[in-house]
Amino acid sequence: MLARSLRVLLAAWCAAVVAAIVAGVQDGWPAWVVLVLLLLVGLHPLLLGVEFLIGRAVARRAGAPVCPPRAALRAWAAEWLLATRSFAWRMPWRTHAQPDHLPANAAGRRGVVLVHGFVCNRAVWNPALARLRALDRPVVAVDLVPVFGEIEAYAPIVETAVARVEAATGRAPVVLAHSMGGLAVRAWLAGEPARAARVHRVITVATPHRGAWLASLGLTANARQMRMDSQWHTSLVGAAPHAARFTCWWSACDQVVFPPPVALMPGAESRPLEGVAHLSLIEQPEIWDDLLRRLDE
Repeated sequence: MLARSLRVLLAAWCAAVVAAIVAGVQDGWPAWVVLVLLLLVGLHPLLLGVEFLIGRAVARRAGAPVCPPRAALRAWAAEWLLATRSFAWRMPWRTHAQPDHLPANAAGRRGVVLVHGFVCNRAVWNPALARLRALDRPVVAVDLVPVFGEIEAYAPIVETAVARVEAATGRAPVVLAHSMGGLAVRAWLAGEPARAARVHRVITVATPHRGAWLASLGLTANARQMRMDSQWHTSLVGAAPHAARFTCWWSACDQVVFPPPVALMPGAESRPLEGVAHLSLIEQPEIWDDLLRRLDE
């Protein structure tokens, strides 16, 4: 579903760029054509920059850690490149380029469940899937659908993935979740108390465990649930008996989940990273090393 929508948007964007260039060549590049091209090319990095500025202002007002200007600039550039690669290539065209890996010899070896975040699909994990496959590690990556559904509706998807890894390995998996994916895992855990014994560790990356300021601008069902003052989120925060099983990775330069303390679940292990933006966090070697260490415990 998301892949198809992204393809349509990319086709419309390309058509608009070509039309603007043709108009510029024919009409001698009037100001309106130049402006349209600048908007088409520069709107994405501009919006990213606005998110960084808002994040810094909100963090400062909340007395939370603030991303230094130079670190924010580097994080902005890295996030722009990765987001472009992810939303223009991986997610629309490479959704199943890296399949799940449940080898015949998986019994007895701990596996991984990968859970993506808001308005993403399993392709954001393609580099991780390729690495785990090269290491012959059992791994399953989910697709959370519907894209704009309620978060608790994703619990059966998480259940199916965990059950598949359990059946192949005979062991409780490590769950690695990005952004909203961490809340989907928590919603799954909240469904039945016994489920906590079925995960060895939950590693969340940039998950709005206490809500996120930016979600106040969202109108979809899952965005409304992620608001800091939402009833759904408040009830979830109050039901975290398994926090000791969680490791929470976060960054003061996260331009989506801010102010920074909201990415930390009370009672969980806190692992901050410096100078890394929201999507870029999932490709950091420190998180990869943490995952491998948990698999070998």
